[in-house]
Amino acid sequence: MYDEVFSPSFGNRPSFLVGRSQLLSQLEQGLQSRPGSRERTVVVLGQRGSGKTVLLWELADRMRKQGFAVASPTIVADGMLERILEKLEDDCQLYAGGKLHLAGGSVGALGFSAGIQLERGAAAAKSPQQRLVQLCRQLTAKDRGALILIDELQASSPEIRHLIGTYQEMVGEGLNVSLVMAGLPGAVSTTLNDKVLTFLNRARKVSLPPLEQGEVDAFFKRSFDSLGIAIESGLRRSASAYTAGSPYLLQLVGHYTCLYAEDGKVSEESLAEALRTSGDDFQSDVCATTLAALSERDVDFLEAMAELGEPTSVAAVAEAMGATADYAQKYRRRLIDGGVIKSAGRGKVAFDVPFLAEHLRRRNE
Repeated sequence: MYDEVFSPSFGNRPSFLVGRSQLLSQLEQGLQSRPGSRERTVVVLGQRGSGKTVLLWELADRMRKQGFAVASPTIVADGMLERILEKLEDDCQLYAGGKLHLAGGSVGALGFSAGIQLERGAAAAKSPQQRLVQLCRQLTAKDRGALILIDELQASSPEIRHLIGTYQEMVGEGLNVSLVMAGLPGAVSTTLNDKVLTFLNRARKVSLPPLEQGEVDAFFKRSFDSLGIAIESGLRRSASAYTAGSPYLLQLVGHYTCLYAEDGKVSEESLAEALRTSGDDFQSDVCATTLAALSERDVDFLEAMAELGEPTSVAAVAEAMGATADYAQKYRRRLIDGGVIKSAGRGKVAFDVPFLAEHLRRRNE
């Protein structure tokens, strides 16, 4: 039963989204603003395990209730525009209870055309970009909106360039269309710096912050109580603190705390084992994957930070690397842009990924 509450794997949707209600409400309100508004184009930045995918799925559900046709979170890959178009068409059919025609017809449920179908022969002769524009024109004419959700944004992707180019044209035409994209900070930074995609610099940028410990603790209390898991408040608060505000680590800790509980009761020993296992999984799934995407000198910078302790000065890191201060500053900027480290005061830095310092020290033992 606890897997219905805690779903510790990438892509799974937990039963409750912790600590994101206010952000979701703000995004929902912004996506309902007038066509062309800055609030209708959103870029979500977050490290692995920060809850980007779950946020997109929740946003999809909310916007469908507002009458939007939604292309549910789509991964950047070959044929992405075709997949987006298929998802929007499927959503229109779901609402209308029939098939969507792009040339007219009666108004059905929620204002969508019902009981008619897209002329596939004519559509096949057109590019996915043209068909997407045509569909969004019809939705706009019915006073309905289209929402496109992109997950795992990839830098320097031709598919993203095609999508953004088409989306910019639709915005210029005043169509009722919105776009929300989510990705790792490094991929987002590279995409925003692409000269071909300067339009995106006007988009709203949203960085997913760590969850508040109080919200995590309240979620644990509610969840453990509902599952019949007995845990003392002090142990529960220790479990909450261990998550370091990471949604993925929250799921891991909740899962293993339930798994290792003896006869439905959490002891100090069982919690310690649950936290160890959670930390090991997080380091393997998040920390190791984060390092694998970095350059050798990026990792040298991080290893120096891990050995020096946090927070540490960039000057001290440069000395440990045997490099000049200017050289170290280059990697400081790269790692901050990538969301791996953060500024910690004048001339100082600290890790922005939980347990990354511990992971670096352990792998060098």
